[in-house]
Amino acid sequence: MDYISPKEATLKVKRWPKDTIAAGRRHTVGLKSDGTVTAVGDNKYGQCNVSGWRDIVAVAAGNVHMATNTGNAHTIGLKSDSTVVAMGWNKHEQCDVNDWRDIIAVASGWRRTIGLKSDGTVVAVGRNNEGQCNVSGWREMVAVAAGDWHTVGLKSDGTVMIVGNNRYGQCNVSGWRDILAAAAGYLHTVGLKSDGTLAAVGLNKHGQCNVSGWRDIVAVAAGCAHTLGLKSDGTVIAVGDNEYGQCDVNGWRGIQLPGN
Repeated sequence: MDYISPKEATLKVKRWPKDTIAAGRRHTVGLKSDGTVTAVGDNKYGQCNVSGWRDIVAVAAGNVHMATNTGNAHTIGLKSDSTVVAMGWNKHEQCDVNDWRDIIAVASGWRRTIGLKSDGTVVAVGRNNEGQCNVSGWREMVAVAAGDWHTVGLKSDGTVMIVGNNRYGQCNVSGWRDILAAAAGYLHTVGLKSDGTLAAVGLNKHGQCNVSGWRDIVAVAAGCAHTLGLKSDGTVIAVGDNEYGQCDVNGWRGIQLPGN
């Protein structure tokens, strides 16, 4: 496999990332090559009723809250015309996206939906008890991510904006620089730097923020209480909660690099 630097790899997908798979707590969503969507799992709130969707270019799925095991079974689809469709539980109006326009990326957190617009601004609908939807003043954003109670925005200058619950310091990113990608877990936040290293803040009960020694990372993801890093050689490393074997990735090889 040809070597690709962390910065080169991540720059390919930093602007307008398009997720083709998404995982809720009890349902899984996949985007097919023909622009249709398939979903399996719990369909109590109609979150899997996506068979009629067409011209989809990205998907997102909300999670059930880790602590309370309640709410947020919804699915989001970004269409090729930059509009958004949604199915599922809508108690907090997290599916009220019919009037969104010029959207280039979507993210879904607990009981809310986030949209990144082509002009670098961000829109949000849904539960806002902790201020996690207060993104109307954001500018020059190139990516968004959503944790349970906090929302993350990556700016074009490599800095990060966060709103929402900060009980465990998961929003303490004001000093971050040269960030190429960001991910949000239940109560932690991870940033991928241009030199292939990671920064992490927030709850570290399971060691999910113990990433200071990681090198040559080109992509990052965050689960409820674990963190994943894709290395430039196509291998994957993980730290955090491993109760269900979610960190058992030591044998993974040949994972597709960003932009390939």
